[in-house]
Amino acid sequence: MNDHILLVGRDAPSHRHIAEELQQRGYQVAARTDHAGIQRELADQPPDLILLDHPWPREVSKAVIEQWAHDYPVLVLCDETGIDAALDALRLGATEFLVKPVDSEELAGAVRRIIDHALLYRRGEFYTSVVRHEAPSLLVGDSAPLRQLLASLQAVAPTEATVLILGESGVGKEKVAQEIHRLSPAAEGPLVAVDCCSLQESLFESELFGHERGAFTGAVQRKPGLIEQARGGTLFLDEIGEIPPTIQAKLLRVLETRRFRRLGGTVDLEAEVRIVAATNRDLDAMAQRGEFRQDLLYRLNAFVVAVPPLRERREDIPPLARQFLTHSGFSKRIVKRMSEPALQQLLDYDWPGNVRELRNVIERAIILSGNKLKIGPEHLTLPQIAVTPPATPATGVTLTFDHEPTLAEIEQYYAQLLLTRHQGRRAAVARVLGIGERTLYRLLANLRQE
Repeated sequence: MNDHILLVGRDAPSHRHIAEELQQRGYQVAARTDHAGIQRELADQPPDLILLDHPWPREVSKAVIEQWAHDYPVLVLCDETGIDAALDALRLGATEFLVKPVDSEELAGAVRRIIDHALLYRRGEFYTSVVRHEAPSLLVGDSAPLRQLLASLQAVAPTEATVLILGESGVGKEKVAQEIHRLSPAAEGPLVAVDCCSLQESLFESELFGHERGAFTGAVQRKPGLIEQARGGTLFLDEIGEIPPTIQAKLLRVLETRRFRRLGGTVDLEAEVRIVAATNRDLDAMAQRGEFRQDLLYRLNAFVVAVPPLRERREDIPPLARQFLTHSGFSKRIVKRMSEPALQQLLDYDWPGNVRELRNVIERAIILSGNKLKIGPEHLTLPQIAVTPPATPATGVTLTFDHEPTLAEIEQYYAQLLLTRHQGRRAAVARVLGIGERTLYRLLANLRQE
């Protein structure tokens, strides 16, 4: 263990004791009591943690603490007379504080936890950067609907406006959020994506806002929430129509005041993050039924982006197919091409699952075509779905496959067909299928993973 700790404060005698305790556990500790020494230490060896012991040097102003908290994790030590100063440091971004006298085990545990969390956070930023710069974009093509979409993104991305992305399942709403982040002034910050469908309602508040130690049974330590993890960047709330009413109210407060509290906390924290949300549900209808807060909808509607379904931009199918052929992890050593008959089949299909379904079809075709250089119609697993428009409110559906489908395939295409027919209204689809909305959410989550 070679983690480096910078100990800052005015009480040199107590520093020797703290430094010895930490050095015995393998840390490198540099104790500094003067501003010049602190600056030299920061320049010579950036610390993994700043241990700020109250009272600290007069030169350590609020602006200095705020800058340190931006660059490094900061753990504050204080006695009873310094609690107000410690709370100020927390508001400026410090990670945590301990009240002296501090047990050596408690101090060592806090130091280890904070350094480990900071390391994971930095790794998360790295992977976010890799995804942003290396992953193939799904915003590929030159159709008029796509050009209009890109123009809207280029207009809103440089602003701080909250964005609501609307579109059917599979159109690439998350990729649109990534594009907004990439074009924004916060592009170097983290992009944190939250699938509101997959979070359990009982844990939603803790995951989004974080919690303090002892906030509930099992909360053995403080945990920063996703809003804090996205600090200086973008928080993407996918399927925002699924968040419970209590969280809707707290999210509204974040949008209105730019402040929030961890679960069990008493200190307001700054929400230094841009929020981008997405849904395939009709939020207006949900608001009229009382399922979604009208005032939250007003806030989210600051700027609305509608992502067109793939069937409305068919001219983008060939470049998208080439993109998937080039970047798919299934294509090992062979650069494959799409035959004209196969490409025509792709153009003739209506794509109820949109771009996600196209990607799945291409990946299956790469596998089925083996070592062949050209993908033919026989390698495409497209269902032949015939739907006769009803003359009465009663509707019928015929699913025709060119092979013997598995039960999973039938479920997938039927669910996608119903989502398209009911404009993404999951409650309506669940009623048709005779299942609960939660069961439908799990089914759709499994389909997204395929």
